Amino acid sequence: MSAFARSDGVLYAEGVSLAAIAERFGTPCWVYSRHALEAALDEFQGELAGTDALVCYAVKANSNLAVLDVLARRGAGFDIVSGGELKRVLAAGADPRRIVFSGVGKSAGEMGLALRAGILCFNVESAAELDRLDAVAGELGKVAPVSLRVNPDVDARTHPYVSTGLKENKFGVAYEDALPLYRRAARLANLRVSGIDCHIGSQLLDAAPFVEALEKILLLIDRLATEGIALEHIDLGGGLGIRYRDEAPPAVRDYLQPLLAQLRGRKLRVILEPGRRLVGNAGVLLTRVEYLKPGDAKSFAIVDAAMNDLARPALYGSWHEIVPVVPRQGPVRPWEIVGPVCESGDFLGRGRELALAAGDLLAIMSAGAYSMSMSSNYNSRPRAAEVLVDGEHAHLVRRRETVEELYALEERLPCA
Repeated sequence: MSAFARSDGVLYAEGVSLAAIAERFGTPCWVYSRHALEAALDEFQGELAGTDALVCYAVKANSNLAVLDVLARRGAGFDIVSGGELKRVLAAGADPRRIVFSGVGKSAGEMGLALRAGILCFNVESAAELDRLDAVAGELGKVAPVSLRVNPDVDARTHPYVSTGLKENKFGVAYEDALPLYRRAARLANLRVSGIDCHIGSQLLDAAPFVEALEKILLLIDRLATEGIALEHIDLGGGLGIRYRDEAPPAVRDYLQPLLAQLRGRKLRVILEPGRRLVGNAGVLLTRVEYLKPGDAKSFAIVDAAMNDLARPALYGSWHEIVPVVPRQGPVRPWEIVGPVCESGDFLGRGRELALAAGDLLAIMSAGAYSMSMSSNYNSRPRAAEVLVDGEHAHLVRRRETVEELYALEERLPCA
């Protein structure tokens, strides 16, 4: 059951009217459902019951402290890609022993921060990174637990911007290079080979690429074992998609069962890194219609949210359902839902069949992932407020920025 449903025609988040949230906190405004977050995590953990497994939420999808707090309380670990994300999850109460550090460009400072925190594992993505991590760990008198992110050259059949498992992608170690690099890692004094990692992309709607990638990774694991390099865990990454429009992503059970079947009998801890699947459908963006601009060629509904708030439509051509919070009776026509940013690419939806009037409140659905976390201050626009609904209570979990805060770190030139 969706956490966003109508009561007497009005759209609610759990037990709170979205109209009341907009009135209280203003627009644009992000709204998240605690119930939806917990239910999405529970689905993974329920299917993994009885398995030595850890679900590490991919923080880049949505890094709000309250979202991280809800998931940490529910037993999630975290997949981070920066020192900033590490500090965020620790501030949210995460156990560092349940944190994996991914990303192709870890700095020495970020490595040191993670080593001092005592994280579970570094997912190393190049030979150069392996050498740097060994040096940083040696300087700190630490031993760094590592896995190699192996690129299996599997086509995830998703948008090219979020495909990460092909040879032409910047991520991971080439499959044919992995074995010699593991041998090298095993010889380095300040590293401990702990596992193997694989992530092939995002918004995947078919379980087959996951299975294909796992088959190749298991062959490599067996080869490593013959050389005395025994692994403790296998990290299968994330990428399981959600429904935005008419997609039919596999159920968590249908995704996990073939993977777990191949791992049966192996003494390997399983790590998963879902992001979008946990938070994507747990959030909406509220926006209000400022002006209507009907025309012969196209009709524009200019709203107070923009591409700086929700970049996905402009960046990926992504589709988000856009619905009125309070339906309006009247003539329906196709509207271009656009923002006030000074770019022709500033659109949130094209050709949406709606009955609209200035002042109407709209909800942009499935906006919990890669939305607020990718937002910007383009055109000196303060980032929107974030609200988390828990039953009949709406909590402000990030206040709206002010324009003054946007230039608080800047300085004018001194007098000539």
